[in-house]
Amino acid sequence: MRTFGLILFLVLASAGHAQAADDLAAWKRQAADVTIVRDDWGIAHITGKTDADAVFGLVYAQAEDDFNRVETNYINAMGRLAEAEGESAIWQDLRMKLFIDPAELKAQYARSPAWLRKLMDAWAGGLNYYLATHPNVTPRVITRFEPWMALSFSEGSIGGDVERVSLSQLEAFYGKKAVALAADETGATFKEPTGSNGFAIAPSNTKDGKALLLINPHTSFFFRSEVQVTSGQGLNAYGAVTWGQFFVYQGFNEHAGWMHTSSGVDVVDEFAETIAKSGDKLTYRYGSETRPVTVKTIAVPYKAADGTMATRSFTTYATHHGPIVREADGKWIATALMNTPVAALQQSFLRTKTTDYASFLKVAELRGNSSNNTIFADAKGQIAYLHPQFIPRRDDRFDYTKPVDGSDPATDWKGLHALSEAPALLNPKTGWLFNTNDWPWSAAGPDSPRRGDYPRYMDSNGPNPRGAHAVLVLTARKDFTLPTLIEAAYDPYLPAFARLIPALVEAYDATPSADPLKVRLAEQVAALRAWDYRWSAASTQTSLAVFWGEALWAESGPAAKAAGISVYDYMATRTTPEQKLTALAKAADRLTQDFGSWKTPWGEINRFQRLTGDIVQPFDDAGPSIPVPFTSAQWGSLASFGAKRYPNTKRYYGTGGNSFVAAVEFGPKVKALAITAGGESGDPESKHFNDQALRYSQGALREVYFYPEQLTGKTERTYRPGE
Repeated sequence: MRTFGLILFLVLASAGHAQAADDLAAWKRQAADVTIVRDDWGIAHITGKTDADAVFGLVYAQAEDDFNRVETNYINAMGRLAEAEGESAIWQDLRMKLFIDPAELKAQYARSPAWLRKLMDAWAGGLNYYLATHPNVTPRVITRFEPWMALSFSEGSIGGDVERVSLSQLEAFYGKKAVALAADETGATFKEPTGSNGFAIAPSNTKDGKALLLINPHTSFFFRSEVQVTSGQGLNAYGAVTWGQFFVYQGFNEHAGWMHTSSGVDVVDEFAETIAKSGDKLTYRYGSETRPVTVKTIAVPYKAADGTMATRSFTTYATHHGPIVREADGKWIATALMNTPVAALQQSFLRTKTTDYASFLKVAELRGNSSNNTIFADAKGQIAYLHPQFIPRRDDRFDYTKPVDGSDPATDWKGLHALSEAPALLNPKTGWLFNTNDWPWSAAGPDSPRRGDYPRYMDSNGPNPRGAHAVLVLTARKDFTLPTLIEAAYDPYLPAFARLIPALVEAYDATPSADPLKVRLAEQVAALRAWDYRWSAASTQTSLAVFWGEALWAESGPAAKAAGISVYDYMATRTTPEQKLTALAKAADRLTQDFGSWKTPWGEINRFQRLTGDIVQPFDDAGPSIPVPFTSAQWGSLASFGAKRYPNTKRYYGTGGNSFVAAVEFGPKVKALAITAGGESGDPESKHFNDQALRYSQGALREVYFYPEQLTGKTERTYRPGE
């Protein structure tokens, strides 16, 4: 333990003597009301006398595990990434600063409910106490956390929504230069779907008559920490916490569980503004009015190449719809999205203390969630599906998937929908429900909400292969248990290939026997013809199918986007036989070139590797790695592993997909199994850096220690923050 004198000296050296001493004394008092227990997987179980104490301990424990990720999330959320990473991050920072204003966040903090301010104060105190007691840790940007900063980054806030704004087009507009669209914006790049799977199973469909919940977020690896946080004020939540946040985002308490999946609801809209110049003023047309364009200078500090700090300033523009983010067809495009951080943070925390569907729904009335569907289950046996709660009411005559005419008042948002007006499910007769980031119209099979009963903007995603797969596994039995729920979550069937491979085989069969491609591909087509469309580490057909699918996707993606149809539909129905076969030849050639044979087992290619604690990971074919049998979610694999080659590798290495996975059973006592990609710590020297990797690759979930008695004999350390 560091001595108090050393700590005090370091703190006093960086701040005013009296204030620093007061702060440190206050943090020490709060730390005395917090206990952290580390189990044998390194997972922190935090207990505080009050909710604020628990928050203090929670963020302190997260900082212990990976302060870099905690700080980086807030650097990014506040538009300060370029201060650490240099000029390349300027446009990302400008995008955030168009929507996030520290002065406004400070004002909203001051207007927040007293109980929420206490939590934000504790959040800042926990992180600052960590820095005070760890002088060897050097923050990249944030040397002191302020309570208002917590409002900049909460699930359901604008963080995810703002990423829909194209950086290349933002740079083209404010940089006043032509910038090519990024590859992922054209549709040409095979891109791992982001999102998640959530299943809820009613007691009628389980062996023991207890509701079950699958929590299966698909995020970038190491994006969330697994924790338990408990207080004397009724908080007792277990699950995944995004680094730096003070609430369990996807998880459960003793009575209820919640799983969030990225929604296809349209809540980010673009308005095409008609701009004119009146003298030295810019105006825009709105109905019969002429309104002034809001002009604001935004400064973006950045680290120059020589290490010094520099600043680039931008004159930015906005209308009542939102900031101008690009130009198209002679119009300036404004973006509208949710910006209600206080409601978002309240809802994010309060739902972790709900005890049943009724209390969860009451918290949802805050309508501070724009981006998450919710799959819910509770100990009363209730299961439910909720659409996001922040849904602007619009005139459904207009197509909001494209920019609408900002000069027409009829296109404006007209308040928010009531929760009762959004797609929802409670205890469907099927006995199950799910979401895989697909539309809600198949969420409970025949008991699903009806598409025709809702505005078009309630979904813009449509169906996906994981959704079809979920229906298959959920209808396969009525005697689910925790182990069989996990089996369903890792079912190896690949429905996208079950559709695409027969089209390839048909193309091959229809090709004249003298065609060189037919002769060349006879063995490969025979292998795929005999395949059962199921992944495994030993499967050579999986390797061939994935490489073929990626080759055909690269050719089909831009055309599918231009045609306004899914890439799957385009690949299956609009590519020519020659295109399908040529893509297969390319796949076989690449496998042979990189691995010596097109008959290479999938596990030899698809690998999990964690060499460093860097946020952007390096990969090395010569380094240790673990075979992973499951594939990209793009092909309908419920267990998702988003992997690709890198400039210096031939093997595929995963960076996203299954991250935290949990299966939960609700009853008189909650029971759960879980796994976290890699391990709990971001420190390569820690034994918990990679201790879950093998189990992760095998889908071998471990016991969750929810109750104190489960920690008996499973505890590595018990301490208070600062010790």
